[in-house]
Amino acid sequence: MVLLSLLPLLASAAAQPIGHDNPNYYKNAGVLQHVNPMIGTYGTSPNGNGGMIPSVSVPFGMTRWTPQTRENFISQVPYGAGDRLIHGFQATHQPAIWMGESGQIVLTPGMGDVQPLFQNRGLAFRKSDERSTAYVYEVLLDATQLMDRDWNATAEAAGDGPDPGGAGSVPSDVESGSNGRTRKRQVQQDILEARASDKTDYHHSIQVDITFHRGLKSRYSQEQCLLTDLKAALSAKSHAGHLRLDFQDQKDSPPSEKLEPWVFVEVSRKNWTGDVHIDADRKEIYGYNTERQDYLLGPDHARSFKGFFVSRFSESFASYGVTNGNNSEAGNQRHGNFTGAYVKFRKDTTRVEVRTGVSYVSIEQARRNLDIEIPDGSSLEDTVEDVKQSWLEKLGRVEIEGVNQTDADHDPRMIWYTSLFHSLQYPNDFSEPLFADNDSPRVFYSGYTDSFHTSNDSYYQSWSIWDTYRAEHSVLTLFAPERVNSMMRSLLQIFDWSGWLPMWANMVETNIMIATNADAVLANALERGFRDFDISKAWDAVRKDAYTPPDRDTELLYYDREPFTPNEVRAGLTAYMEQGWVSNDDWSESASRTLDYSFDDYACSVVASHAGAEPNAIDALRARSGNYKHIWNNETQFMQARNANGTWANNTWGWTEGDDWVYTFDVMHDVQGLTELFGAPEVMAKKMDSYFQDGHNDQTNEPSHHVPYLYSILGYHDRAAETLREISWANYNATSGGLGGNEDLGQMSAWYLFTALGFYPVNPASDEYIVGTPFFEKVSIRLPTGAATGGQVTNRAEKVLVISAPGAPSKPYVQSLKVNGKDIDLPILKHRDIVTATSIEFEMSEAPTAWGTQPVWL
Repeated sequence: MVLLSLLPLLASAAAQPIGHDNPNYYKNAGVLQHVNPMIGTYGTSPNGNGGMIPSVSVPFGMTRWTPQTRENFISQVPYGAGDRLIHGFQATHQPAIWMGESGQIVLTPGMGDVQPLFQNRGLAFRKSDERSTAYVYEVLLDATQLMDRDWNATAEAAGDGPDPGGAGSVPSDVESGSNGRTRKRQVQQDILEARASDKTDYHHSIQVDITFHRGLKSRYSQEQCLLTDLKAALSAKSHAGHLRLDFQDQKDSPPSEKLEPWVFVEVSRKNWTGDVHIDADRKEIYGYNTERQDYLLGPDHARSFKGFFVSRFSESFASYGVTNGNNSEAGNQRHGNFTGAYVKFRKDTTRVEVRTGVSYVSIEQARRNLDIEIPDGSSLEDTVEDVKQSWLEKLGRVEIEGVNQTDADHDPRMIWYTSLFHSLQYPNDFSEPLFADNDSPRVFYSGYTDSFHTSNDSYYQSWSIWDTYRAEHSVLTLFAPERVNSMMRSLLQIFDWSGWLPMWANMVETNIMIATNADAVLANALERGFRDFDISKAWDAVRKDAYTPPDRDTELLYYDREPFTPNEVRAGLTAYMEQGWVSNDDWSESASRTLDYSFDDYACSVVASHAGAEPNAIDALRARSGNYKHIWNNETQFMQARNANGTWANNTWGWTEGDDWVYTFDVMHDVQGLTELFGAPEVMAKKMDSYFQDGHNDQTNEPSHHVPYLYSILGYHDRAAETLREISWANYNATSGGLGGNEDLGQMSAWYLFTALGFYPVNPASDEYIVGTPFFEKVSIRLPTGAATGGQVTNRAEKVLVISAPGAPSKPYVQSLKVNGKDIDLPILKHRDIVTATSIEFEMSEAPTAWGTQPVWL
């Protein structure tokens, strides 16, 4: 037995450069030095983490490239910060931990015998020899494999993996009639509390039974495991990755001990079809696979889907072959399950570069993507610099001054810039260029039509809307306004193809989560001035959401991940329209659905208003947005699921990833109406005190995100300030365990991003932000011109918005607030005021003040 202490997981941009000749990747990084892609990568179980990976791509890139330390599937991503073997470098299209992979490719280097199987091809590395940034990933590896060793800190928790196709078994509480749902995410207190004396974020030690591979024991002491054989550097653009492999120079080794460097390409995994060809003349491996792990979910089957790739090598092949599982086969092509290919190089080879284009359209398009994005003659340094500049163009617009003097693990700049980095990844652009110019027509695959389309517009996918409608889309209107209209057009394109707006679309609709919160995404854009899409069609789409029940609405429970269901949309709408609530004895998650449908009705009324709908249509939806009152139990002072006959169901039933405590405050659009149910602001505030003090708040999941801001709306701004800072400290830090819950395509980070600035969109279907407590003394934001013009690019000069809050790190309470010199007496900021202002001035105090002590509606 060898006792391995799992040391530094904090692979931040502030780490020392690693390896060999140390190219100047990291010069002139600007604010990117404060981005740590490792945040959210550590957990004590396969899904007990932030669901993030140290990936590289450009903003909103179709493909992200990452080191692979584990095989990913629904509920597990391809990298875990506690792992100590890298099994390859993966082009991944898995947008979130609770979604599946599709069309991935893995490149694995090595020396000696080729090892195709995942469990055999792992390369050992040390955390201090790993460096991750927004634009390049580097690691030092042992170039020979540790046979049959996962060396994976959470492998024992993985079990046999997920049900094929993404479907879930019928929950036990559904079988027993409660129709509730077990919450899938839990706070990992050991992550949040992990603090080691050596400034790492993982202080546990594990015992690993290591059978040392031939030669490994002689090269490394068991105590140090110093790894120096192979250096890998990885960068990537939207449709192409660039991998540099520096193999150890063997010139001084005896001829009998010299090993051949090789690269293995995993084309398809077990039970999935792959096709591969090796073209030695072109120094290429190309092919496709059919893997789409969510294939059982939703009504659209995307049967023709394929993920294509072309890998082009810098060096000629000494030999090559194809594989069927662990078996090598002669020849240069193969079609079938468990397919791979490998190429070997001369023993004196010390550097190999692999550039890989990927596509959802064809081999030819993958080759075109490669030639456009990383053409022949491009050095890795060129690629790294291009990707660096793409991120600097976004993150370099923000300058933060005056932060808390704290240890590196809690550096708020690192947390904030990484939050913006996370927030500018999804929804991602699935369209692929036909030519090299920026105005080139685009081609893309649609799983809804199972065919290819050409357009002058981008096409966005990966819509985790139950999560992201809350704050992520508001982030995009400020920091990526040039993309918002195109995103709205993509939503409406999906409506044209499928007949519905998406709920959780991963290539196609998966029916994950509940409600039609895309209604709020459209309302959010319209309220912020974005109108370059068909607003009349938007009204048609949300009106259908509001008034048309899904197919088989009265036949299905629509439990989570129920396979082969029609579009779920507003399951239970039949009862909701008839009686005002979704019946618990007929549909799963009934209480949460009732609350969400009430909010969505409000969002639909906003879209209707912008579309010029008849006043009675708007009024009907506004009236229905009060349906949340039907599940208010006045005796218990909680929201509660109801049965079809009006009786109360068990108070533990009917919730989506939460409970009655969380959902009692889930009325974002009508806080005044909710307060009236409690009887008075002070009564509701007291209930909130119990909610926070007794541990009911769950920042790891989205329904809790707006709740602390309700204090500000009620006139208790001091409690809001105190609570927001406590939540931030407990759930966010700058280590790999720095996300208390799953990132969920930017929403977890969007909460911190807004909260640190001092305001948050409690009602995302409106144009309002509620004031909290800023964390920084000064933030200067060079807003894109489109933020104030609804996404339209103009020739006007970009202006700088300065948010100042002297003393904010130690003074949590707002004493006064001014926007462009005008006093703001209520804790409300309008979007228009923010994007047209040049100054937002907070005066902060160490003690509670009289500011913000009245309910906002008084």
